[in-house]
Amino acid sequence: MTDVCLLFEVHQPFRLNRNFHQDVLGRQGVSKAELFDLYFDHGLNRHIFERAVRKCYFPSNDIILEQIDAYKNDRRRFKVAYGISGVFIEQCERWNTDLLDSFKQLVASGCVELLDQPYYHSLSSLYGIDRSEFVDQICMHRQLMKDLLGYEPRIVENTECLYNNAIGATVEGLGYEAMVTEGTERIIGLKSPNHVYQAKGMALRILLRNYRLSDDIGFRFSSTRWKEWPLTADKYASWLASTPGQTITLFVDYETFGEHHWPESGIHEFLRWLPREVMKWGHLQWSTPSEVIRRYEPIGEIDVSVFNTISWADLERDPSAWLNNSMQQACYRSLKRLEQPVKTTGDKELLRFWRYLQMSDHLYYMSIKGGGSGDVHSYFNPCGSAVEAFTTYSRIIQDLELRVMLELERPELRAHRILRQLPSERGFNFFQESARPSPKTACSLVEFSSAIKLVAPKSIRFHIERGDFERWVRETIGDEELAAKIATLPYRGLRSNRLRRRLLEIVEKRVTQLQKQVAKVTSRSNDTHSLSCQEVVA
Repeated sequence: MTDVCLLFEVHQPFRLNRNFHQDVLGRQGVSKAELFDLYFDHGLNRHIFERAVRKCYFPSNDIILEQIDAYKNDRRRFKVAYGISGVFIEQCERWNTDLLDSFKQLVASGCVELLDQPYYHSLSSLYGIDRSEFVDQICMHRQLMKDLLGYEPRIVENTECLYNNAIGATVEGLGYEAMVTEGTERIIGLKSPNHVYQAKGMALRILLRNYRLSDDIGFRFSSTRWKEWPLTADKYASWLASTPGQTITLFVDYETFGEHHWPESGIHEFLRWLPREVMKWGHLQWSTPSEVIRRYEPIGEIDVSVFNTISWADLERDPSAWLNNSMQQACYRSLKRLEQPVKTTGDKELLRFWRYLQMSDHLYYMSIKGGGSGDVHSYFNPCGSAVEAFTTYSRIIQDLELRVMLELERPELRAHRILRQLPSERGFNFFQESARPSPKTACSLVEFSSAIKLVAPKSIRFHIERGDFERWVRETIGDEELAAKIATLPYRGLRSNRLRRRLLEIVEKRVTQLQKQVAKVTSRSNDTHSLSCQEVVA
């Protein structure tokens, strides 16, 4: 028997408000509820959501449930799996609770598996060595599925199938049994994606998306230029029947059925007839991912280094859909830089806004790729152009950063503000002497301390004599206390190496003092959240 796994990704982003103007930045007297209305285009979001509800979600849910019922007494039942983002659930709760009831009915059939994912459909799994934000969002999503749909997922499909060994290790550490990712030749070579694998050095099972067969539905179905057009259910079932392997994982956006391919294309009739056409082949059966990983032993390992991270996006099937150009990278850096400051504030609303800005869609719209991938990016972009998407996002995240910094002005949070990581353009650039720049740049007090140990003694004397250190610490870092100590350093009576040591002592002592204050505040603000997350994992 060959198992066919049919998986659907269900997600709609909160698109940003293109009319958010510069004069709003940091304006006082704006409530958190007003910020939500200022940051996001609710009119557009509701319009697209309701259109998809009408053309895709209800018709597709009805067809799936109809086919589940048709085979409920059959030995080979029809089964599917869904990955539903937390943001999509929020839109259902806001604009159409009947749709939620429809998904609950599907889950209650016993033929539907739910997969976990980052709640905000974010790139948080890529946030460096510390994946605490990724863990938090997975925990949030797991709790949502349990509370709202009465289901506890055991398999993860990361945002856009992003995967590497480190992500796999994090997911396994949370107690999950398997992940779904892209079956690209970049990681399997000449091997087939139609088998169960395991993550390198782990017990975590890996299911690989058959991207050719999946994209036949997701991208090529309504293309009249495609040599296989029109694609019918019986033709597609015959392709599945002739595909060797243990399991065929088909994974597409749910919006494929009625939104990306309009009902007039015949996509709903394809979905309606596919289950019965597959059932005509005696060696094919519909299965859920959990059933497959329990039925088959892995045939090998999947080894994906962090430098070779894969996804299901674009022809490259890597993170370049979101992190390829300077606009995307600048916004991504701004987003990551806000993590510790926004969490330190303890403000749940500011944290929620920051997480909305993590949605991968925002960076996706900034892509300037050409060819077929570029056409797909343009199709989804509600801003008209990548530059407009960048401009809108930049304004909004700048406003959020200003509001976070204002929160950090509270006395108990001041230490964190002083220690924060600055953007490169606000860092301190060391010069060896008046006309010779040094390659060293410090973007925080910690980096400043490290740089003092490495730059030439002449550079330190040069900057102290000009008052550069004192001015940067006071005006950019915002630490009057340290600036005053640097200002009173008796540099004229000290030799260069002695001057370096005295300056380093002052800076390191201040950094240690501030770090202790930050640790104390951060520990208090994280206690409740960490406990709740551990409870979810348990």
